[in-house]
Amino acid sequence: MRKYETLFVLKTNIEEAARVALIEKFTGIIESDGEVTNVDEWGTRKLAYEIEKLTEGYYILVDFKANPELPRELERNFKISDDVLRYVVINKEEK
Repeated sequence: MRKYETLFVLKTNIEEAARVALIEKFTGIIESDGEVTNVDEWGTRKLAYEIEKLTEGYYILVDFKANPELPRELERNFKISDDVLRYVVINKEEK
């Protein structure tokens, strides 16, 4: 298993219950074939530039271990979720 981290930004205009459900959904995808080592909710922060007429986003950083195929599935789910503004998945393994 390799070490990864993902940072994703959610819309701030969704309810807290929906936000928690989304975070659980994405960590559940990771846990289906990997291991979540840390979830760090940064909270609401100002965006560097306007996205979809929004100036703030809710940031979540997740560290995890997974097989190399999992990040592709995670990115696919980020893309189809309407409440995700931006995301990035980074391989933390040193080469």
